[in-house]
Amino acid sequence: MQLRYLKNVLPAGDSIQKVTSLTWSANNGKLAAVTTDKVVYLFDENGERKDKFKTKAADPSGPSTYIVRSMAFSPDSTKLAIAQSDNIVFVYRLGESWTEKKSICNKFPQQVSITCLVWPKDRPNEIVFGLADGKVKLGDLIKNKPYTMYTHPDGSYVVSLAASPNGLSVVSGHLDGAVFKYTFPTEDGGAGMGHTQITVHPCVPYALSWGGCIGAAGNDSKVVFYDTSGREIQSYDYSADESVREFSSCAFNPAGDTAVFGCYNRFYVYCHNLQRASWDEICVKQIDNFYSVSALAWKPDGSKLVVGGMTGAVDVYDACVRRHGYKGKFEFTYVSKSSVIVKTLKTGMRIVLKSVYGYEIDRINIYQDRFLIARTATTLLMGNLDSCKLSEVPWGAGAAEKFHFENERACIVHCAGELHIVEYGRNEVLGTVRTEHMDPHLISVVVVEARGIARESKKLAYLVDLHTVRIQDLVHSVQTVATVNHDTRIDWLELNQRGTHLLFRDKKRHLHLYDISKQERTTLLNYCQYVQWVPGGDVVVAQSRNNLCVWYSVNTPDRVTMVPIKGEVVDIERAAHRTEVIVDEGINTVSYALDESLIYFGAALEDQDFEHAAEILEPLELTPETEAQWMQLAELALQNNQVVIAERCYAALGDIAKTRFLHKIVKAATKAAAEVGGDGYESFAVRSQLAQLGKQWHVAESLLLAQGKVNEAIQMYQDAQRWEDAIRVAEGSHHPDTEGIKSRYYKYLLESGQEEKAGAVKEREEDWMGAISLYLKGGLPARAAQVVMGVNLSWDNALLDSILSALAKAGLYERAGELLEHLGRSPEALTSFRRGHAYRKAIDLARREFQGSVIQIEEEWGDWLMGQKQMDGAINHFIEAGQSLKAIEAAIGCRQFAKAAGIIEYLEPGKALPYYKRIAQHYESTRHLEEAERYYIKADMAMDAVDMYSRAGKWDAAQKVARGYLTDAEMRAFYRKKAREFESTHKWKEAEKAYIQAEEQDLAIAMYKKAKQFEHMLRLVQTYRKEQLTQAQLLVAQALESEGLLREAEKHYGDAKDWKSAVQMYRTQGMWEDSLRVAKVYGGAAASKQVAYAWAITLGGEEGATLLKKLGLLDQAIDYAVESGAFAQAFELTRAGLKTKLPEVHLKYAMFLEDEGRFQEAEAEFIAASKPKEAVDMYVHGLDWDAAMRIAEQYDPTCIADILIAQARAAVERKAWQMAEGLFLKAKRPDLCLKMYRDAKMWHDALRIAEDYLPGKVQEIHLELASAASNSSSSAPAGADSVVAKAKAFERNNDYARAIEAYLSLTKNDTANFDSLEQCWEQAASLAINYQRHRMHDVVNTVSARLVDIQRFQAAAELHEGIDDVQGAIRAYCQGALFDKARVLAGSNPTLTKYIDEQYNTYLVSNNQAEALAARGGAQAQVAIEMYAQRDDWVKVHELAALQGPEASALYAVRHAERRFKQGEYAEAATVFAQHGISNNAAYFELYRAIALAVLSAPQVERRPEAERSLRDMLLRLVTLLGGSTTRKGELEDFRKLYLAAHYIATAHSAEEKGLHDLAARDLTSALRYVGIIPADRAFYEAGVAWRKAGKLSMSFVMLNRYLDLTDAMDEPDSSNASIENADFANTDIPYDFVIPQRSYVSDDEREEVRNLVLEISMDRAVEQALDTRTCESCGGQTYEANLVCHNHSCKHRSEACVVTGYPVPSHERVVSKANGTEVVAIRDHWNTWVQAFSTCPVTGGAAMPMY
Repeated sequence: MQLRYLKNVLPAGDSIQKVTSLTWSANNGKLAAVTTDKVVYLFDENGERKDKFKTKAADPSGPSTYIVRSMAFSPDSTKLAIAQSDNIVFVYRLGESWTEKKSICNKFPQQVSITCLVWPKDRPNEIVFGLADGKVKLGDLIKNKPYTMYTHPDGSYVVSLAASPNGLSVVSGHLDGAVFKYTFPTEDGGAGMGHTQITVHPCVPYALSWGGCIGAAGNDSKVVFYDTSGREIQSYDYSADESVREFSSCAFNPAGDTAVFGCYNRFYVYCHNLQRASWDEICVKQIDNFYSVSALAWKPDGSKLVVGGMTGAVDVYDACVRRHGYKGKFEFTYVSKSSVIVKTLKTGMRIVLKSVYGYEIDRINIYQDRFLIARTATTLLMGNLDSCKLSEVPWGAGAAEKFHFENERACIVHCAGELHIVEYGRNEVLGTVRTEHMDPHLISVVVVEARGIARESKKLAYLVDLHTVRIQDLVHSVQTVATVNHDTRIDWLELNQRGTHLLFRDKKRHLHLYDISKQERTTLLNYCQYVQWVPGGDVVVAQSRNNLCVWYSVNTPDRVTMVPIKGEVVDIERAAHRTEVIVDEGINTVSYALDESLIYFGAALEDQDFEHAAEILEPLELTPETEAQWMQLAELALQNNQVVIAERCYAALGDIAKTRFLHKIVKAATKAAAEVGGDGYESFAVRSQLAQLGKQWHVAESLLLAQGKVNEAIQMYQDAQRWEDAIRVAEGSHHPDTEGIKSRYYKYLLESGQEEKAGAVKEREEDWMGAISLYLKGGLPARAAQVVMGVNLSWDNALLDSILSALAKAGLYERAGELLEHLGRSPEALTSFRRGHAYRKAIDLARREFQGSVIQIEEEWGDWLMGQKQMDGAINHFIEAGQSLKAIEAAIGCRQFAKAAGIIEYLEPGKALPYYKRIAQHYESTRHLEEAERYYIKADMAMDAVDMYSRAGKWDAAQKVARGYLTDAEMRAFYRKKAREFESTHKWKEAEKAYIQAEEQDLAIAMYKKAKQFEHMLRLVQTYRKEQLTQAQLLVAQALESEGLLREAEKHYGDAKDWKSAVQMYRTQGMWEDSLRVAKVYGGAAASKQVAYAWAITLGGEEGATLLKKLGLLDQAIDYAVESGAFAQAFELTRAGLKTKLPEVHLKYAMFLEDEGRFQEAEAEFIAASKPKEAVDMYVHGLDWDAAMRIAEQYDPTCIADILIAQARAAVERKAWQMAEGLFLKAKRPDLCLKMYRDAKMWHDALRIAEDYLPGKVQEIHLELASAASNSSSSAPAGADSVVAKAKAFERNNDYARAIEAYLSLTKNDTANFDSLEQCWEQAASLAINYQRHRMHDVVNTVSARLVDIQRFQAAAELHEGIDDVQGAIRAYCQGALFDKARVLAGSNPTLTKYIDEQYNTYLVSNNQAEALAARGGAQAQVAIEMYAQRDDWVKVHELAALQGPEASALYAVRHAERRFKQGEYAEAATVFAQHGISNNAAYFELYRAIALAVLSAPQVERRPEAERSLRDMLLRLVTLLGGSTTRKGELEDFRKLYLAAHYIATAHSAEEKGLHDLAARDLTSALRYVGIIPADRAFYEAGVAWRKAGKLSMSFVMLNRYLDLTDAMDEPDSSNASIENADFANTDIPYDFVIPQRSYVSDDEREEVRNLVLEISMDRAVEQALDTRTCESCGGQTYEANLVCHNHSCKHRSEACVVTGYPVPSHERVVSKANGTEVVAIRDHWNTWVQAFSTCPVTGGAAMPMY
């Protein structure tokens, strides 16, 4: 126990203000505290103050000098009793809510002061209080009077009172230390209150309380615990401790196992130790400055302790042993070992779970969030949280119980084959029965309390066995009230609300109603899909096919209301005075309302509120339903003497007679009531009439005769036409008119035609002839014969003959035989006995007189009994007659199988065989399985024995029989069947064993995969398909990932060595830590860096950088981002976490942008990286001189000279000498300019530069000039050089016109040095531009034309640019094929752009540049394609055509294929279509057919497998394309056949390459369906050879034999008319009417080898020379194994073809793959074999995986 300070609810005052009393309400909702200020403070359960009120003085006019001594709440928590020192006890009515008005409802004034007060538990109208004069009194709230319970002999002051936990006793402590115990009477009106002194405490017991024992303490500093007899159990003495003063208060917790004693500044806590049976001090709570603890109070649920002190402070402590949550919905607070508070977190509702025996609660479970189950060592606690009812029953430990909570009033516990019913709120087991059928649908419990005049009803219906229902009354010690035997297994049952009727349904869907009181069973429906009682009523709702059936009155089951519905009934909902049946119609849900009035009528009958029931029925129209309910109400009203109600009922039904009779009874009762008092129904006359109405004649007679009313009794019988009873009464009472009554009775009988009774009268009078006459007249010849045989007289023969005739006419042959035997006419008697089937008498007579007829009569008797279905009686008669077979049939017919078995033992085995099966079936039905097995074996039906054991769940026995009697094939079939059964019932282990036994490991793997039991699946794959383990691991990992089981998925990804998928899985889920962990474990540091980088990117900014810093990967992540081109992320990480690296990232980004050609962006990055030199170099490299200069001028002027030099060198490369000269000079590098001219042999310019800028070089230049003039004979004629010199001289003299003319006078005929010539012409143009502007255009045009003539197009264009002649420049560029420069110059001018495009297209066409044309697109691309086609460059053609769309691609594929076809390259033609598409244009269909037939018709030496694969792919494209078009069905079917022929041949060859001989043989066998498309000799030859390789010689023989027949026919002169035997292929889908090939597929040598092989096989007798067959799934007949359509005329069942082999797909082996967008169907084994070898789909070629 732990006491933890929780809060202060009432603060301390500044002075002494003692808390005189504290008390909690029983419902835990209110706390009342009072101090010496006489104000009562009210708090809620959380300690929040809600109200307060000032108490009243006993004398309102007197002084308020009293104090409140004590307070106590009533057991219902609505009243508060207050004991005051001014001699009075007030009882205040507080109400249930805080807002209710308070009032004083009781007051008990006394002569002396009240000292203490208690209100015992469960005594709502009795309070106990003590007085200062030593009296203890009881206050009766009902009478508002006090009674003295006991007076102390010496008048000793009552200082304390305490009530026992159960409220049955009270103890009082007195000033002299005496402690008295008072016990209340156990029953109302029982013995008076008993009292006794149990002990004398050593001091005044101011602190007194009663819990698990009685605790007392006082001013001697001792705490003493007493038992209920006053014997001291234990004590604690603190007198030696000076800090401990007197004890002033005491309180036990509600469980009684914890006690708190308060003293000065502290309180002590003691707990009871069950093991040692002692009280242990567990803690002391020290509270400084609290002073004396004046009051203590425990919350009734034990969760809180309230402590009051001398200063008015009230503190709340939380009392808890331990506390924990349950499923996040509940909280368990252990306030003691035997008491737990269960709190619902959602609603805050609390319930105290407490062991009434004080046992420690071990564990608690809550089911369905409502039902509570807890355990102690020897008991079981259970409860309903909604109704707050708890039960505790004795229970053994360690039992494996199953709990059922379908009933909200009772819990059903199944344990050790027994069913225990525990009603919530009762601490005892309601009933216990034995049953093994624990399905909730097979158990029904009814627990209904008594209401009004309706008695309580507690019944249980359960199954004794599958055919027997037992109904037991649980009110009367489990008494059986009904047992219902049924001939069919029962699968559902339920009692109605009060347990008067039972509904049950059997396996045949028959619905039955059983009336428990009448012990009658009625069949309601012959087919029932759904049935249920309407909640809270006796109305039955059921569904029978498309009808909703409702019985509003179960007492009239023939009255049913039927409503047509569509769909299935799913539920019945009842709320807000409306009852609806919910029907699911598939898409919609529809509700059908029931008649609520009729439903309420049933409820009224349950409560036996007949008046209300009649009021419900009166407004309703009289229908079959209401008529039945009126009748039911009438019967119940009469049973309960509600005659007026019954009269109303019969009046409503229109039964006038009963209405009038009942009206008379009512009047008679009224009259009797007026005469003798009461209600009149106890009057003998009324009771007699009610008995007559109920046809209780003897009761009515007894009542009348007891009052001496003989005449009334006789008249009653006469009125009811019960003359014999009237005569009996008359004779018994010696009535004077007895003879008259008899005479009137005889007359009545004759008049009413009752000759039999009249004859009996005559017979009693011994008037034999009169009696016989009356009997014959009344058609009663048997009675007449009885008279004849009973009276020994001589009878007239005519009379006897008339009697015999009448007997024969009436069919009374037995009586006739008796009469004939009596008359001695034995042969006639024997015949009559046999005609009347009185065989016993016939046998007796025959044994006496006709022994030879005995056997015949015995057999005849047995036959007759068989006809009468009395088989058991016929057995012995057949045995007596020696008819064993008939005896066996009779024994079996009456289920006397033991007797039948005994007879069969003497039969021949052939005759006995049919009977063994029937006997075995009987023993199976009776669960005598070993006997059944024996007879199944005798009947040669071992499989049936195996199935029997399987159904019974005796798997070992089934296997034993299977191993002993079944063939291998039957064993496998059996194991497969059982495996599927086990699988359907989720018995995985058993199913696995069965699949393994059946050698169906793949099915076992598939089962576990479907059930998502992946560990078992992988175990089997490891064992049986080890090569597929990796794929299986991946499949499992993916499945687990999709289900969110990531840890398990990671494990399997790791096992499959695909850790990257695990990393990606965690990344997808945002679980980066796991992703990083996996990458580090499996991929090492590099992989972990990538993951860390990706993680940081997702986080972004500072968070991502922080992560990378934490991992020590920030620098590497930035480098990785840069290397990956993710510069945005690199910048983000750098700025967030490593700013020092920012310039480096800028630099690398700039270099990246430079490589991408994004120069302006690169420039900004170079600048940001403080690398302007690199930006300058970038622009210099790109020849963007202006940009380079701009950067240099702005950021790095030292680079300007380098830019000028680089620009000059670029001009030198273009031979722009003057531009280069200017740039060199601007860079202040005349030396470089001089070098340029010297390298170019331009001596005059070199001389000029030397003279102007480098005088020291002049002499050197003159020497070089002279040397060049003498040695360079090939450079230029001397005249050209002189002309240049002359022009230079004119320039120096500023004679520019003549200089221009001199330069222009040079032509290409004057010199071969075009560079020098270009320089001269450009100089002329430069002079004209600068000095002769009026001639500028003419000179430029002239120079441009000359430059174009010598192929210097760029120089010509640049001249035009220099004078802003854009058109001229563009024209020159176009002439020189410099179209890019032309476009740059044209800019966005549409006219110039168009001109350039036209020139460019013309240039490309004229130069046959197809590639460039293709790049132009549009019409130019078409021209390019044609160019390539003319070149026979089909690779380029198809590349370009593919860019123009599938139609263009297909068109050029046709052209290409057609060319190949004409060249005889059939395989290449097919490959073209397979690779580049195909057209669905019908004009090309003949080409397709021709290619296909050419490929398939190739002889063996020319055959190319890749050609067949290409043909298959081509035809697959075509068939797919035609399938979605409007092509004629016939065309599509033709091409589908071509495709399948190519598919099977190509697949067979691929399989053969991998050594899959069986698959290859099956493919080639399927290809035989297309003989005619495939040359017949090839088809049969390849199929036969393949089967030989596969090891099936019978199939090989048949195929090769047909091949030899074909080759023989081919050798005939007129092979077209050759006839071939087709018997072997008569019932197959292989064509017969095909054209015999003209060319042989194989060589003559191979043909001879085949002939020898066939001859060799034919000599092998072990080879069956026939095609293999299979069993048709539909008809069960045998058909050729490759037939897709069963050949049996009555069947024609079509099967799907396997895409791998073409064989028919059995339903149990069918698998479907949709992995590559195409749905393909295959046989599981064939598919898996193919995929294991190729890992691809045989149709699409896409990736594929095994399927199980």
